[in-house]
Order: sequence, then C-alpha cells, then structure tokens
Amino acid sequence: MMTLVSEISMVTVHPTDGVLVGQVLAGQKSAFDELVSRYQRRATAVAYRLLGNLQDALEVAQEAFLKAFTNLTTLQKAEAFGPWLLRIVSNLSLNLRRSRKSLAVLPLDDLLPSAGAMSADHFLTAATHNAEPCGRMQRAEVRSRIEQALGQLSRRQREAISLFTLEEIPQKQVAQTLGCSVEAVKWHVFEGRRKLREILKDCL
Repeated sequence: MMTLVSEISMVTVHPTDGVLVGQVLAGQKSAFDELVSRYQRRATAVAYRLLGNLQDALEVAQEAFLKAFTNLTTLQKAEAFGPWLLRIVSNLSLNLRRSRKSLAVLPLDDLLPSAGAMSADHFLTAATHNAEPCGRMQRAEVRSRIEQALGQLSRRQREAISLFTLEEIPQKQVAQTLGCSVEAVKWHVFEGRRKLREILKDCL
C-alpha cells in the first residue's frame, strides 16, 4: 500500500494551458516559459510550412511568442492558448511572405492524397520513371512543378493543407487557428487537393 501511494505521489501533474495563462496574468512570468516550451516546436513548424525557410520560421515564432505575451489579456479563453498562438504564427508568416512578395515552398509529402489519388512521394516516383514526356523530367523539375502548383492555391487552401495535412493538427484546432468552421477547413483541404490534381493532371 505504501509503495502504491509513493508511486502515485511521484507522478508529475503538468498544469494545463489555462492554468499557466492564469499564472502569467497573475504576475508569474516564469509560467510563460512553460508555454513557450510546449509550443515552440509546433509554432516553428507551422511558420516553416508557410515560409519554407528555417531562419524566417524561427524569427516568426519568436515574434509570435512576444506578441502573445504582450496581448495575453485579450485571450478570451485561457485553454485556447495553443490555437490562438498558431493563428498569430500563421498571420505573421503570411504578412512576411506578402511583404517579401516571395513564393513560400512547402514540403511536398502527402499533399495530394484522397480517394484514388497518389501521395506526392508516389507521384514523384511514378513521374520520374514514366515514359511520357512529363515523366522523363528530372526529379527536381517535377518537384518544381508541384511547388508552382502550390503557389496557385488560395491563401486559405494553402494554410489548411499546411496545418491539417502536413502538421496533422486536428481539424477543430485548425478551424480555431484560421478563425473559421471545421466544415470550412474540410472544404479548403478538399478544394486545395482537387486544384493541385487539376493543375498537375498532365503529369499524373
């Protein structure tokens, strides 16, 4: 019995995001360090998916945490800190991309899957071994074609595919991050994939 009690007492209970937010607002600034630790990797990954540059992603993530800290009192639901932060990351990334007028390059894995469709990796493999003209293109050229196709997606389609398909963030959280409904997220992902397949139909 004593052993069981000892083992239970040794279990570390991590405070929820809401508790940490409350602590920060109460003046315990060190609690924000825990929030940074929890979300730094994901924030950087989301920024990277939208910008295609690690250094830019790190800078955007740092700026997002600073903005979140200074505007923490505006967060209506403390437990929603994660989605709120990722929305800030997304907005900052898009602002940076627009300001530089540059095309973001996303990793290509799993962008195209749907019923009857191939993954990007399978597509690249098939295309580079296919006997058709497009299939004879070098792998780098095929990759370039897909990247160009990504650039033709709407902002929402690209965001939804980045967060849901690449980051594997649940649709509900993606909806909170983008400030839209879950159904809208599903639609953006569906339309984004459909548009990619349409643009690349000569290579599929």
